[in-house]
Amino acid sequence: MIQQKEKSNLMNWELVSVNPNNKIWNWRDLFCFWGSSIQSIIGFSLIASLYIVYQLNFFIVLTGCLLGSLLVYIFSNLIGKPSQKHGIPFPVFLRLSMGVYGAKYVAILRGIVGVFMFGVQTYFISKSIGYLIRISLFSFDSTILDKDIFLIFLMGMNSIDWFSLIFAFWIQYSLFTNGQRFTKAIINFSALFVYLGLIIFFIILFSEYYNEIKHSFSNLFENNVLFNKENTVALLSVAGTFFAYFSIVIVNFGDYSRYVKNENEVNKGNLSLFLNLIFFSFLAISIVLGSSIFFEKNLIPIERILTNPTDIIGKFDNTYLTFVALLFILVASASTNLIANYIPSQNSIINFFPNNFSIRSSSFIIIFLGLLFAVFWDPILSKIGILSFVDTIGSFFGPIAGIMLVDYYVIKDKKIINKDIFSSNKEGAYFYSGGWQIKSIYSLFIGFIFASATIWNIELRFLQSFSWIIGAFVSSMTYYLLASK
Repeated sequence: MIQQKEKSNLMNWELVSVNPNNKIWNWRDLFCFWGSSIQSIIGFSLIASLYIVYQLNFFIVLTGCLLGSLLVYIFSNLIGKPSQKHGIPFPVFLRLSMGVYGAKYVAILRGIVGVFMFGVQTYFISKSIGYLIRISLFSFDSTILDKDIFLIFLMGMNSIDWFSLIFAFWIQYSLFTNGQRFTKAIINFSALFVYLGLIIFFIILFSEYYNEIKHSFSNLFENNVLFNKENTVALLSVAGTFFAYFSIVIVNFGDYSRYVKNENEVNKGNLSLFLNLIFFSFLAISIVLGSSIFFEKNLIPIERILTNPTDIIGKFDNTYLTFVALLFILVASASTNLIANYIPSQNSIINFFPNNFSIRSSSFIIIFLGLLFAVFWDPILSKIGILSFVDTIGSFFGPIAGIMLVDYYVIKDKKIINKDIFSSNKEGAYFYSGGWQIKSIYSLFIGFIFASATIWNIELRFLQSFSWIIGAFVSSMTYYLLASK
């Protein structure tokens, strides 16, 4: 009698272990990964603000950023190496600790945040596209934008805005649905392309205002007191802020590390985060200082030092420079959207409906929901405090990571039973109680309570930058005490 194989409702070609021949990423690809992650408008503004606007000791800020990077490096290594070894993405790795069915619902929390942020980020990408269109039309005919067709608004957007939004979604769909090899190519191109643009802009400013920029840089080193109570608090705050910036990427880092050749490449690639931090910080600070000097020399009024790239570009009365700069911003924003939002959402959706979705079909869901979020962002969502709700969902990410790590490294001693990870058989190692690991779900909510308290409790908001770590620590300790018995 031939025994029939179990028909799995947990299997999908995008979720199974990566073929060794497809493990083609190396440390240079991860360098570009971290480069693309930091090369956003938010990343640029964050780093420039920490060094310049808040007027903190330069070495305190640098040390704080390096400390934050060290935490990112440690957690990314811990989360990334199991996925690299076994070739599985974040939602499948989650099955070990949450159960084969529990992982579906826990991972979809990451997907919800990813789809929402993908839509909102695409809305802002479309704004840059709209600016490029307006610049082009104005250069062709200075009166064309006054025509009636451009003065009709729907949901706060005119025809250019609607075209830009739909085009932004279409171009991302076209680029992001071609598999991991093309994804790697996008990330590599974006990181190097944006760095090239920053270097060119830096050279132009530095060659023109060398002495002034050098003097401004020296002013950043004026505070000679490195470590006292005030600076220590500032250092920890900077470290927490920098870590919080990357925290959304860390939990699903396995979605990318699964394609890396070996653990050594993962380790070297994650170390490149430090190099990216130093290099990007130097360029960002130089450009902000150089731009400020340029505005002062040319009597262009500014109320404060500008750290947002779009604000800086807006002050330059140069159509060609504005057009090129917006193009670089577009590339940087799109690659960040791919890394932080699109890929995590795609894997979470496929994991939730493994028998129904592929790369392309899951993309339709992301695009459709993202479009809804984008359309309603400005008139409704941005005004009702929805970001606090999204941040609250994000409070699950630290606890999720904490449970995954303790379960894999301590409870299961780095062992995975491959045949059971895609099995809904009640005898499977990861079926637990009806497909749910109740101990981990309980620990998850305990960690969530502590992490979300830093958002909703006014007295604890000073710890918000550390909510990911707090949640991870509480959930991991709770789970260890429950599961080790």
